[in-house]
Amino acid sequence: MKDYQTHLEKLRPDAAECALIRDLATDPAKRELFDRLAVHLGSLANEVEQAGLRAGQCQSIG
Repeated sequence: MKDYQTHLEKLRPDAAECALIRDLATDPAKRELFDRLAVHLGSLANEVEQAGLRAGQCQSIG
């Protein structure tokens, strides 16, 4: 992965969108699914950010 910042800029909004869908969902199963997705995408974003920082290709935004 060469462009950490580009991937990070995609993952963070995706995580936020999943959290929004989770908050709006009325079906408990969908709420659970989107909660898991939001947490997972947030974790991936954190990992990409840390890898980018180590590689010197990413600025900390969190």
